[in-house]
Amino acid sequence: PVAVPTQDEVRGAFSRLEELAVDAVIVIMEVHLLDAASLKLPPHVQVVVVDSDAGDTYTVVDTDQAGGSRAAVRHLLDLGHDTVWHLGGPEGSFAAQRRTDAWRRTLTEAGRTPPPLVRGDWSAESGYRAGLELAAREDCTAVFAANDQMALGLLRALHERGRRVPEDISVIGFDDIAEAGSFLPPLTTVHQDFAEVGRLCVRAVLRKMRAAGPEQGTTLVPTRLVTRASTAPPPG
Repeated sequence: PVAVPTQDEVRGAFSRLEELAVDAVIVIMEVHLLDAASLKLPPHVQVVVVDSDAGDTYTVVDTDQAGGSRAAVRHLLDLGHDTVWHLGGPEGSFAAQRRTDAWRRTLTEAGRTPPPLVRGDWSAESGYRAGLELAAREDCTAVFAANDQMALGLLRALHERGRRVPEDISVIGFDDIAEAGSFLPPLTTVHQDFAEVGRLCVRAVLRKMRAAGPEQGTTLVPTRLVTRASTAPPPG
């Protein structure tokens, strides 16, 4: 695996795969890193990319980032919150940008002015730092965190600053990690079906290997809102 790759590492990984005479590759990384590495793949190697904006070039299997974000924001608005703050992921992340765009669009369509974006880096530590900032804002009654790890740090910061969840501030995450139900309080979040993403990737690879030519396009895997104890109507 190449977690945070340099261009040389990406080239090296694919060169090694070519030496092994692989027929197909499933890539789980931001597609701009592939493009930046100027990869020249052998024509017989079929590529499927997970969660990236690459449908015009590769076959992509993508979680419905926008649909999940819309569900999160609508849930909080339906509870009666005037607006929803967003703790977004890092710049340059496809998933983070999709979630941020959908958050902003959903608020605008509901006639609400989106608050300033607060950005993290996916880590609980960045969620904690953002939480200290948001806890100081009395007008903040609802936060949609772009992943559950940042929501975890956010919950800690709000607790330390005496802001009760969900009585004072509602918090919703994204991912539905295995521990989400054990957060304090148990986290309302957007469930991603990672197993289905994996199944569809393998199916797409096999289909491409059997086909006469490559297929491009994007397959979206639906998300599901999981309501637990971290969201409630606003105070008052």
